Amino acid sequence: MKLDIIRREYKHAELLEDNMDKDPFNQFEKWLENALHARVFDATAMSVSTIGTDGFPQTRIVLLKNYGSEGFTFFTNYNSEKGKSILQNPKVALHFFWPELERQIRITGSAEKTSEDVSNSYFSSRPLLSQLSAVISDQSNKIPSRNYLEEKLNTLKTSLKSGMPERPENWGGFLVKPVKFEFWQGRENRLHDRILYENLDEKWIISRLAP
Repeated sequence: MKLDIIRREYKHAELLEDNMDKDPFNQFEKWLENALHARVFDATAMSVSTIGTDGFPQTRIVLLKNYGSEGFTFFTNYNSEKGKSILQNPKVALHFFWPELERQIRITGSAEKTSEDVSNSYFSSRPLLSQLSAVISDQSNKIPSRNYLEEKLNTLKTSLKSGMPERPENWGGFLVKPVKFEFWQGRENRLHDRILYENLDEKWIISRLAP
């Protein structure tokens, strides 16, 4: 298959400084609302890139569960590969890609654990089977088979009967506090629009990057 002949033009929209909000969090909210309104598939999915404990960069997809002026929150097992990586080196990158809108957002920042109250609240809001899966999964570790997981799940369901599990201490949220945003809008002839926000002395500075 000749991949080098696959191409398309980007003609959906433009991104001009005059139309950008001075606050990148507000700009993010506008774009996320656009993506949700357009019914972009998995609009809240984002990649999280970390520096692994082996020194190599690692990227995976997670779901954004909350955002605001403090940052962006997702949940995971703290003993997972990403969890260990973040606890060793909190510098991370987030990436949203909405191909239907020809848009990307890149976010750079530092991650920290959310409070126990935040983690408990979100854990209890999950469907029961999702809670049970978080309890039995030794995330990122090698396991013998799929049946091993199913048996652990059935054993836990039997032991709990009609009760609800407690949140494992090694499961919870991370809050990513941004220092940099880049908003990317695809344009014709690959002359894409790229608008950068940098936090300098507690103030967001806006500039344009070459495509």
